[in-house]
Amino acid sequence: MNRYRKEMTAAMLAYVVLLMASVWWLRSGTLDNPTARIAVALCPMIAGPFICWVVLRQLRRVDELFRRVQLEALAIAFAGTALITFSYGFLEGVGFPKLSLFVVWPVMAVLWILGSVFSARRYR
Repeated sequence: MNRYRKEMTAAMLAYVVLLMASVWWLRSGTLDNPTARIAVALCPMIAGPFICWVVLRQLRRVDELFRRVQLEALAIAFAGTALITFSYGFLEGVGFPKLSLFVVWPVMAVLWILGSVFSARRYR
């Protein structure tokens, strides 16, 4: 776990630094070119593939039981997020306020955590 924590800390630190720099640059008002603004807005995502790589490396390092628990947790998170987002999408059609796509990841993360707890209990 120690190697995973170091790798994830580095990846998340890169994301946070890129995010802060991107927000600062966009708010500074020095970028007039729309293409440049789009590129700067997407800069934090440079760390995204590294974060995915860290998670995959960790899943390859752990035993089969932990992998199975995570697979079940991700399945719960995937299906639950689909149900919630589709349901809310239909509710937007009848007047509910539109939500940002930034809401989707926290929903999936919470369901992943709950799925991990639920799935891990099955194997105790």
